Amino acid sequence: MKCFFCQYKTEPSFKDLDNLEKFLSPRKKIVNREKSNLCAKHQRKLTKEIKYARYLAMLPYVSYQGLR
Repeated sequence: MKCFFCQYKTEPSFKDLDNLEKFLSPRKKIVNREKSNLCAKHQRKLTKEIKYARYLAMLPYVSYQGLR
């Protein structure tokens, strides 16, 4: 299976929240490479973009809603 970003010839961006949320767990943790099926280059870039989006308050750091 090919990397999501290689397949569509795009790069992860902090502005594209829909794509970033695909690679977050229900508790908003970043999913590892084995589960996300990304190549190493795009996994590193994705991690930086998610962290930047969190810094700008576009994504939450953690989410406990509905998980009791």
